[in-house]
Amino acid sequence: MKAEPAVQLRLLELQALDSGIDRLAARRRTLPELEVITARSADLASISDDLIGVRTELGDVTRAQRRLEDEIELVRSRSARDTDRLGSGAISNARELENLQSEVASLARRQGVLEDEALERMEAVEALAGRIADLERREADVRAEIDAANTARDKACGEIDAETVRLRDRRGALAPSLPDALVTLYERIRSTSGGVGAAALLRRRCQGCHLELSGGDLREVAAAPADEVVRCEECQRILIRTAESGL
Repeated sequence: MKAEPAVQLRLLELQALDSGIDRLAARRRTLPELEVITARSADLASISDDLIGVRTELGDVTRAQRRLEDEIELVRSRSARDTDRLGSGAISNARELENLQSEVASLARRQGVLEDEALERMEAVEALAGRIADLERREADVRAEIDAANTARDKACGEIDAETVRLRDRRGALAPSLPDALVTLYERIRSTSGGVGAAALLRRRCQGCHLELSGGDLREVAAAPADEVVRCEECQRILIRTAESGL
């Protein structure tokens, strides 16, 4: 394949633009903010699950506490009623009086047990409420981190996209000025060679594979006509000769 030396040099310009576009795409995929968003979103999901669990537990304990309070109120009412009967002097039967006194004592014991249980439930409610408040603070902090990372990501992506458009515009202006066959060859090599289809020969070293050409290969390249499109024997990329090739 033939192409004027100046045309081949412009192929290096095309390669530089394509490499720049590729680097921008890689940078967009690997923005540090993306890792932060992923990690903190996982944290947020975990906190949300914990909140659901603790709130459910709080609901269960609160309902149990209310049942205890209702039962305590019933015991208190019954105990007050029996105490009033005892104090009224209306009961003269010794057996009945003894039974009533026993019942009042039993109700007092039952009330004590229920009040202890209610106190335990109250302490559990306070502890669970504290855990919820702590989780909600953590949730708010994580959401703030995610929001900040999203903002930084959007800003970085905007800058990357703008630069990508600029490079693509330059590429769109340059590529049509090169021979179709040369661009086709370049694109084919680039697609199978890590995005690099053309590389400069700099101080006897191919800048595509970074290997120094052997003496025989150098002599062949030096002997090739200036308009001959040569390839690196090692990586098969288009090898562009420059004033610094060392030929």
